[in-house]
Amino acid sequence: MSVEPFLPQEVIRKKRDKQPISDAEIRRFVEGITNGSVTHEQISAFAMAVYFNDMSREECAALTLAMRDSGRVMSHETYGLRNDQPIVDKHSTGGVGDKVSLMLAPIVAACGGYVPMIAGRGLGHSGGTVDKFQAIPGYDVFLSNDRFAEITRSLGCSIIGQTEDLAPADKIFYSVRDVTSTVESIPLITASILSKKLAAGLDALVMDVKFGSGAFMDTQEKAEALAASIVSVAEAAGLSLSALITDMNQVLGTTAGNAVEVQESVDFLNNPQHADSRLRDVTLDLAAEMLSLAGLAGDFDQGREKALEALHSGAAAKRFGMMIAAQGGPEDFMDNAAQYLKIAEHHIRVTLPEGFVSAIDTRAIGNAVIVLGGGRTDPAQTIDHSVGLIDIVGLGAHVGDGRPFCTVVAADLDKAEAAIKMIKHAVTVSDKKPEGSAGVTARIIRSEGSPR
Repeated sequence: MSVEPFLPQEVIRKKRDKQPISDAEIRRFVEGITNGSVTHEQISAFAMAVYFNDMSREECAALTLAMRDSGRVMSHETYGLRNDQPIVDKHSTGGVGDKVSLMLAPIVAACGGYVPMIAGRGLGHSGGTVDKFQAIPGYDVFLSNDRFAEITRSLGCSIIGQTEDLAPADKIFYSVRDVTSTVESIPLITASILSKKLAAGLDALVMDVKFGSGAFMDTQEKAEALAASIVSVAEAAGLSLSALITDMNQVLGTTAGNAVEVQESVDFLNNPQHADSRLRDVTLDLAAEMLSLAGLAGDFDQGREKALEALHSGAAAKRFGMMIAAQGGPEDFMDNAAQYLKIAEHHIRVTLPEGFVSAIDTRAIGNAVIVLGGGRTDPAQTIDHSVGLIDIVGLGAHVGDGRPFCTVVAADLDKAEAAIKMIKHAVTVSDKKPEGSAGVTARIIRSEGSPR
């Protein structure tokens, strides 16, 4: 039986002309991305057609599943887990100072969940979890799948970067989107996120969809639209998922960078009572949602109680230290993180006129970290993990009269000067104290979909 010839340009034409695309056409297009028979020019044209003409729920689900199936798909059997041992994860759409994954994975693992987290590098102004872990001497972010599964099974959590054989089509597709201004397409974001998570063999996923000046979705309405798309497509793909909408109109926590965010995370786990309140609330709400969705807690409130117990008992901190050691980091990292993390030598306070912080261009704060060398302007660029910002204050804080907005941690004084100028232009100070920005703003929950 002869196979009908496949012409990628016909799929592009259909999407360009707003015609429906079949599951089979999408699957063959994704197969072409993976084996190289679909060119980067054709991927770019298809991405742009989707950007302008959208995708139906069914098309987006088909794209998600095809990219999932482009490589290895993990399962309970892969991890050596029983079907009643829940595999659960969290994904954030990215923000400045978002180090939540570092605390969240060990908290949920300490409560009985299994969290195989495949994280990303920094993208634009948004910091990346993989970059943060690479600030830890010896920590291996590119484990083999077998070792990744082994650590997840034994400790309950492992955090790595995307491997070559998990959703490889997404990795190729994303690299093209990144240089063709098509990243912000809701169906393409949805398919990219879910294909990787489904390839990791999850039973449940909680989305942290951010909005505001430091997020890719600048308004709450756009964030809710993305969350609704992800929830809908997850249902079609058979994944239990809920989404939390969180505010990114200010830095999350008090640090932005790589080593400095790892240090804040260690301090958070070791001394949770002293943690930044917004960072604490977002982390605990996400943990509660993960535990509830995975069936490890009867409801959200019980999940939050269990997460608090894991945090304050020290169980989460112990689990994080064990994970660091298992992936090649120092055995005593939780007790001596400051000795292992390289922090740049120049510390310069950023002063502002006296008053209350009333607005922050959080994207500009993230870009200041890039100027210092702590982020990338090119995907192949090497970053300086030692630089960043510390002691950052939030909306409503009083500055001036001896209290700075933040302290720049720099390896190069010229770069520090440029970053300070950016920060000063990014912050608005007024005489009147504004209302503080919320942490978790809304929650969108749907029931488990039917597997396709």
